[in-house]
Amino acid sequence: MELFPSLVARAKCVQVISQGVSGTNGCLQLMYAELHVLSPLVPTREAYFLRYCQQQNVEDETHWAIVDFPLDGFHNSLQTSFPLYKRRPSGCLIQDMPNGYSRVTWVEHAEIEEKPIHQIFSHFVHSGMAFGANRWLAVLERQCERIASLMATNIPDIGVIPSPEARKNLMRLSQRMIRTFCVNISSCSGQVWTAVPDSSDDTVRITTRKVSEAGQPNGLILCAVSTTWLPYPHHHVFDLLRDERRRAQLEVLSNGNALHEVAHIANGSHPGNCISLLRINVASNSSQHVDLMLQESCTDKSGSLVVYSTVDVDSVQLAMSGEDPSCIPLLPLGFFITPMELMNDGGCKDEANEHNITTGSLLTVGLQVLASTIPSAKINLSSIAAINNHLCTTVQQISSALSSNCIGSCNEGDNGKEK
Repeated sequence: MELFPSLVARAKCVQVISQGVSGTNGCLQLMYAELHVLSPLVPTREAYFLRYCQQQNVEDETHWAIVDFPLDGFHNSLQTSFPLYKRRPSGCLIQDMPNGYSRVTWVEHAEIEEKPIHQIFSHFVHSGMAFGANRWLAVLERQCERIASLMATNIPDIGVIPSPEARKNLMRLSQRMIRTFCVNISSCSGQVWTAVPDSSDDTVRITTRKVSEAGQPNGLILCAVSTTWLPYPHHHVFDLLRDERRRAQLEVLSNGNALHEVAHIANGSHPGNCISLLRINVASNSSQHVDLMLQESCTDKSGSLVVYSTVDVDSVQLAMSGEDPSCIPLLPLGFFITPMELMNDGGCKDEANEHNITTGSLLTVGLQVLASTIPSAKINLSSIAAINNHLCTTVQQISSALSSNCIGSCNEGDNGKEK
């Protein structure tokens, strides 16, 4: 789950059937997993399966095989409550390379019961982009860079981070923020979502959660999620939303407040893979009270995430001092962006009509608010109307900003041409 938060909602080892000869070599486990897309519009995939790991040494090179296969004929009593999903033989082959890298081959093979999926995600799921091997590999590569950054001791950090240990702790806090966001905006764990009555956008869904444990603000939390297709490349959308200076231009997201980066952690070779600690410059800020925002952005070929949450100075100092950060309340907001080409007639990409496609992306926006500090409180219609209006305004302002940037770029290009 920690390695693949945008793909794995829940996972656990139910039973160790065979310990193996050394470590995990030869280990056979009964596993459970629930896979998700970061939207309530896509049902999760839940399954029990067997996982076998084997190591071989071939000509001074180490090879690993991690194979998942179905429970057919075993444990027939294990049932899931979601649409049928069976993991047919799947997994990965890992080969050590002389240069210190690894060569990874990934295979995804599944049997799935067809269920209706909202049209906006239909191609994303049925094409294999949502759960296919290419996405697993892209996320794995990016997460390996993040782990390398976490373990590194010689990477200079920008800003107020006092030590390598503080850096690690802030990265772990940010990882929990990402994890919380991913779980809270999907349909995992049987979370029930409701369409907003009379909404102009049929992709808007809302839900409430009663929270009384540490890690999130206690009370009644209202969450709203919407997905929109945008006629702009996915990296253009990502660049707009990850840059706190450009995002501050979107009034609905900034509340008119400027953001100033006070700490920066690089998480990989792409400049968009990073963690930022931002100071929110508002009139009420003083030396006694400073509002901060923790933000992590990450991107790969399969999609991008931008997630952020307000935090207070005491919480940040607690996290960086090495204290347990699990008690720090986080209520993250954010964006999930995936590349998605669309036919000019409104359909999805067809290989026979590649000349008739528009490059674009799917933008999923997830917002959360503490509707009441009393977990047993009832949600009122005004709160639903307010968050729905905020969500729709957010999408409109993002689309307008992208359109303005596109027009500006086109005009610059035209001005540079000879007449």
